[in-house]
Amino acid sequence: MEQKTIIIGSRGSDLALWQAHYLQDQLKANGHASEIKIIKTKGDKIQHLSFDKIEGKGFFTKEIEDQLLDGSIDVAVHSMKDLPTSSPEGLRIAATSYREDPSDTLLIRSGFYDPTQNLRLKEGTIVGTSSARRKAQLMDLNSTIQTEDIRGNVPTRIEKLREGQFGAIVLATAGLNRLQLDVSDLEVVRLHPREFVPAPAQGVLAYQTRNEDMEMRKVINKIGNRDVAFCTNVERRVLQMMDGGCHLPLGVYCEQDQMGNYHTWSAMSAGLDQPMKRCKISQSTYAGLAEEIYNNLQEQFKQK
Repeated sequence: MEQKTIIIGSRGSDLALWQAHYLQDQLKANGHASEIKIIKTKGDKIQHLSFDKIEGKGFFTKEIEDQLLDGSIDVAVHSMKDLPTSSPEGLRIAATSYREDPSDTLLIRSGFYDPTQNLRLKEGTIVGTSSARRKAQLMDLNSTIQTEDIRGNVPTRIEKLREGQFGAIVLATAGLNRLQLDVSDLEVVRLHPREFVPAPAQGVLAYQTRNEDMEMRKVINKIGNRDVAFCTNVERRVLQMMDGGCHLPLGVYCEQDQMGNYHTWSAMSAGLDQPMKRCKISQSTYAGLAEEIYNNLQEQFKQK
C-alpha cells in the first residue's frame, strides 16, 4: 500500500519555512514523503502592535493548531518558545528538535557601539525589541539605553536597523544561525545565556500532533531529542507556574552537563522599571527543579 504524504503546517516567514524544511528533511531521512502547507496566524497579520497588546496567548500558533485539530495538516512545527505551555485539548507536543544556540544577539549599527559600556551600547542608544523579557534585562544591565517595539520577521527587523530606525536590535541567535544572514556591516554581540537569560525553550523546535494519531506520534518520536526535552520541560514548567506567556519578563535556561547534572539560570522582573530577580540552581535530577526555581523567585519578590 502506498505510504501517505505527511502534511506539515507552518507559518510563512523565512525562519518558519527553514524549520518546516528541516522537519521535512528529518522525515525524508526516515523514509517519509511530506509537503508543507503555509498558514497565516494572528501574529503574522497584526504587525502594528507589540506582543503585549495582542489579546490572548498563542498568536503565532492558534490558526496552525486549528488546522491540525480539523485534520487539514498532520503535524505542526513551531518555534517552541512561541507555544503556550498547555496544548489545546486533542493536541500534544510529540517531540522536540536539537537545540540551536539558545542565546540572544545584539546587532549594533556603527556609531552606537561602545566597548567601554555595558552591553557595548553607547549611552542613550535606542534598542528595538518587542519582548518584555529582553527589555527588562537590557534596562537592568544598562539603564542609559532606551527600548522601542519592533515587529516583522528577522530580515525585516535587520533592514529596519540598517535604515536607522534603531541604534541596535536584539534577535535570537538561533534565527541568525539558521538563516545564515550576512550581518558583517553590523557589530555582533552574543549575549551569554547564563547572564542574559533566554526565553524558555529558545532555539528549540516543537513538533505537535493530534493525540489520537498514534502513527504520526510514532513517526515524530523517532526524530525527537529526549535530552533537549528534559531541559525544555523544566524551563516551560517555570513559565507555566508563573502563569505567563510571551509578554512575561521571564527568562529560564537549563542545561545538562556530561555527568547528567542539570544547571539552571533564571531572571525575572516585576516590571520594566524594576530590578531583575535572578537565581542559579543545580540538581542531579530534573525532578522538582522547576518548582525550586519558582519558589526561589517568588521568595525574592516577597522580600523586595
